[in-house]
Amino acid sequence: MKVLVLGGGGREAALVWKLHQSPRVSQVFCAPGNAGIAQHAKCVEADLKRPEKLAQLALELGIDLTICGPEVSLVAGAADAFARHRLKFVGPSRAAAQLEGSKVFSKEFMSRHHIPTAMFSVCDSVEAAEDILTNNFHGFPIVIKADGLAAGKGVVIAQDLAEARAAVQMMMVEKKLGEAGSRILLEECLTGHETSFLIFTDGRTIRPLPPARDYKRIFDHDEGPNTGGMGSVSAPGLLDEYLQGKLLRKIAEPTLAALQAEGIVYRGVLYIGLMLTEAGPRVLEYNVRLGDPETQVLLPRLKTDLVDICEAIADGTLDQLNIEWSDEAAVCVVMASGGYPNTYTPDQPISGLKDACQVSGVHVFHAGTSRDDLTGKYLTAGGRVLGVTATGQTVATARERAYTAVSKIQFSGQQFRQDIALE
Repeated sequence: MKVLVLGGGGREAALVWKLHQSPRVSQVFCAPGNAGIAQHAKCVEADLKRPEKLAQLALELGIDLTICGPEVSLVAGAADAFARHRLKFVGPSRAAAQLEGSKVFSKEFMSRHHIPTAMFSVCDSVEAAEDILTNNFHGFPIVIKADGLAAGKGVVIAQDLAEARAAVQMMMVEKKLGEAGSRILLEECLTGHETSFLIFTDGRTIRPLPPARDYKRIFDHDEGPNTGGMGSVSAPGLLDEYLQGKLLRKIAEPTLAALQAEGIVYRGVLYIGLMLTEAGPRVLEYNVRLGDPETQVLLPRLKTDLVDICEAIADGTLDQLNIEWSDEAAVCVVMASGGYPNTYTPDQPISGLKDACQVSGVHVFHAGTSRDDLTGKYLTAGGRVLGVTATGQTVATARERAYTAVSKIQFSGQQFRQDIALE
């Protein structure tokens, strides 16, 4: 079987690594991939925003199964393009991908179907935002979200009126997030314990993934601006079974039923970002694909063949599959370029990768790397460069192994959080 993975970051590196282990897979392709992914897959050039071209690529390569990593391809309609060519594909349709592609659609969807979330206001202009802010409708701190896709950078938690006005200015006037900030959401700021709840679904059956938590802020103690994710942890005791059951009954199942009620068939992975408040769980956001860096801690715990799961999702036979997970814990520490999530300098040589990979239970997933054709050395090529992941019998063991591996890797300007999986 030939499998194609769409994307080129740390999530896709983990997917390729896992697929490469399947006895059913003869060859893995990745479009566009990265230098580290090329260890396990043939990387091919592709424009992830052009669904029809992606489908044509799959036809040319004789692909049997395609798994979509990034949301940008799903929002552009990749699933629909592959369906037109009767190609097996894992990922929701363009209609379903609006859950992530438009924060406004997502919040209004939750409101229509009484799915618990934060209070919010939709703003189509600076004047509308100013009116809500000056009247202190949602209080402070307040969450300001760009409507469209912003690569994890479209959320600002403003502590006061001045910060809120600056965020509105940045999104709606300066257009630093492009068209993503043409409309914005103003939301009450929820407090509690943040967690990620992911499910596999073929549109009818739900199979939950183990609980995972990611760390979005750039600095320790959840300080500084939001990022795409600076680390993650997954372990059997992260959420108790009663709470997991409640999230399934009160959040995941109603979401799937609501999609069905609107005539939308959802096939793929649904990521539900949650805040566990004193009043109960509240949905912060939906993502329509595997999380990054949650994927890097979830797939090392997966015992069932990933190909079997993906085929069941695509074929609508998930009810016939029992998915098994290990009892190990997994911790991922993201090593990022200096200056991320703002400007950073690429092409910095990376050393120590082999030594890091020799630490027991460790695998290093490349997120943003390239390779020097002359020296063969890996170079930085993105904001998030590496996801250093370790497994262990306990969170403490996995954490120690991950940070031991991190200490062996060096590149100019490197930054990483010291507190991943401490709590």
